[in-house]
Amino acid sequence: MDVLVYLVPLALGLGGLGLAAFLWSLKSGQYDDLDGAAWRAIMDDDDRIPEAARAQPDQDTGGATALTKPTLPGRKS
Repeated sequence: MDVLVYLVPLALGLGGLGLAAFLWSLKSGQYDDLDGAAWRAIMDDDDRIPEAARAQPDQDTGGATALTKPTLPGRKS
């Protein structure tokens, strides 16, 4: 039972620290826009092909482009 003398203040201190962190996050605006990040994650704005992925002949693949499916030598796809 002597250990409760240490554990109860420790638990109260950790609870108070958690409460202080939560109140700080409320003051700093962490919860202002809850839906914005979710909608930005699912928006379909990636219909443009990036410049690096455009079909350009690659010298290392024997003329295959970056957007074509690689094939094994001697096989026709």
